Amino acid sequence: MIDHVGFPVSDYPRAKAFYREVLEPLGYMLIMEVQQDANDSPAAGFGVNGKPDFWIGGEGALDKPVHIAIAAKDRASVDAFHKAALAAGARDNGAPGLRPHYHANYYGAFVLDPDGHNIEAVCHAPG
Repeated sequence: MIDHVGFPVSDYPRAKAFYREVLEPLGYMLIMEVQQDANDSPAAGFGVNGKPDFWIGGEGALDKPVHIAIAAKDRASVDAFHKAALAAGARDNGAPGLRPHYHANYYGAFVLDPDGHNIEAVCHAPG
């Protein structure tokens, strides 16, 4: 079981603002922000119910993008995530819809964040 995931971003303030908007439809919010001292890069932890499980850090961009899928409670939340992401400047990487090649109820949407990371919202519940 994964407890949390994190990755560096090229522009920390921009990415923090982006994820605040994009993750809100999934019930995620900024839970905490840390910076141990002036020599460390800041990090922001987003999550639900006080538990940060999605982290970004200001160390600088990766040379390859990552893919992260966040569970959504229903298909409407997937739709709202996609709409919020596009409004926040994401590039579409797969409009909301069924992906039956994964399984019959796999309903997901994919966007590319400002660093090109493939961020997905997915609901596995039937219709």
